Amino acid sequence: MEKYCVNTGTDEHGYHEVHKNSCDHLPKPEHRQDLGSCYSCSDALNKARDYYEFVDGCYYCCLSCHKH
Repeated sequence: MEKYCVNTGTDEHGYHEVHKNSCDHLPKPEHRQDLGSCYSCSDALNKARDYYEFVDGCYYCCLSCHKH
């Protein structure tokens, strides 16, 4: 299991990006919502939907969940 977070800000398409905590492209600490440990990026996206309607996986660390 890996630890994940979601960006509290949106990208240029209006999505909150989900990141692994080990990602080199994390948002600043004040813009991270902790999602805890998850089995996969799709599991993390489901958790992020508890906070935000529009979520997407990070291109760099969650490519299999990146759609936009």
